[in-house]
Amino acid sequence: MPGEATQVLAQFAASLRYDDIPERVREHCKNLLLDTLACAVAGHQGEETEQVGALASALADSRESTVLGGDKLSLAGATLLNGYLITAVTMCDIHRSTLTHVTPEVVPPALAIAERDGRSGRDLLVALAAGFETTTRIGVGIDYPVMRARGWHGPGVLGPFGGAAAVGRLLGFDAETMAKAFGLAGSQSAGTFAAWGTPTVKFHQCRGALSGLMAALLAEQKFLATKEFLTAKDGGLFNSYANGGKPEVVTADLGTRWEAEQIALRLWPSASSTQGMNTALFDLVEKHKINPDKVKKLRVGLSQTVFDLHGKLARYKAKFDALISAHYTAAIILHDQVLTLAQFEPARYDDPKIRKAAAEQVDVQPDPSLTGVQASVEIEMADGSKLSSRSDHPRGSYENPLSRAQIEGKFRTYAKGVLSDSQVNEAIDAMNRLEDLGSVRKLMDLLRSSPRAQGERAA
Repeated sequence: MPGEATQVLAQFAASLRYDDIPERVREHCKNLLLDTLACAVAGHQGEETEQVGALASALADSRESTVLGGDKLSLAGATLLNGYLITAVTMCDIHRSTLTHVTPEVVPPALAIAERDGRSGRDLLVALAAGFETTTRIGVGIDYPVMRARGWHGPGVLGPFGGAAAVGRLLGFDAETMAKAFGLAGSQSAGTFAAWGTPTVKFHQCRGALSGLMAALLAEQKFLATKEFLTAKDGGLFNSYANGGKPEVVTADLGTRWEAEQIALRLWPSASSTQGMNTALFDLVEKHKINPDKVKKLRVGLSQTVFDLHGKLARYKAKFDALISAHYTAAIILHDQVLTLAQFEPARYDDPKIRKAAAEQVDVQPDPSLTGVQASVEIEMADGSKLSSRSDHPRGSYENPLSRAQIEGKFRTYAKGVLSDSQVNEAIDAMNRLEDLGSVRKLMDLLRSSPRAQGERAA
């Protein structure tokens, strides 16, 4: 029954066991967690991280929870700041069918509670699987195109449910309490595309993490809340944010087909929707020796949706614009033939040569034959020869996944200066054997910044 969608999903999240999760899904959850840690340590380079850190510090004076790559804050403060760190430099996961970043809302509250209560790595893995699947299942059930047409932004709307599910699973909720946690999470669902083009879209995500945590902790106190939030006729998520949604999709093949497997990763910083363009362009520059000074024109084709978001920033302003500009990203890949956070520092994006390349050498157009994150690239050389490539599945997608080694490499790259080499090695080892980790506290100890690194950052 459609009206039972909340209850069925709550039962699933509350009763999920390690042996219920296929091995490939467990490994994907571990990949997601390791990638999340890579994004979080990179997030210390975010322009607004210090501002969010000040907010997180102001939430409470206690210091019981680890900030990834930092020190300790309160349970709420660490959850909020970790959520922001993961998304701060635009490099975290994406559930493409709902344009929702999932890990910033699910992982921080799960880590905070697992650390507080000394839960095992296996417990954490199960909680993450429950949170990831809850978020994505509600996402596909809400009828995202309708929700998007109304201006809603997925992470802040859907994320609180996943955070609540992960925390509820760690706290041992029964199905009734989990359903109430979903009701409390849904009562905090918020965030619209009016914030697009500003860092507020990233705040939606860390606030979603905190909302999920609060929902679960309040449900733990037996706070009275609706147990049918998704499909309630008056004010339910699916009726308020869409036109009734597709509640049957939420529960279809639940536990057999894992929607969480559709959560994609990003090998490179820059907007999630331009990863197809990045893939197509890297396929060319890695195969051919291209001298950017001999390129007459770089033509990029994007779907209309992606073009509307990222194809109109030929003359970007500063870092945030550069991160979401297809023109700048294409230009810097062509000229540097690498794409790391170093390419999004003023020394690169303010280079007059690069600004001119983005505005004049790169041509970005919508292509009606492309959908979603599909992209095409054509490089026209000065001698008239042409090279072309097309990406249907960006690197990091379900169809074109990253290897564990690639994700480890991403973690190592951005952990430099934040964690010591021994911390990095031990953390990777702990992640690879997460099921055998006796207490998540050991992992969190490894992820706190070394005193020397903190001093270097302060200087």
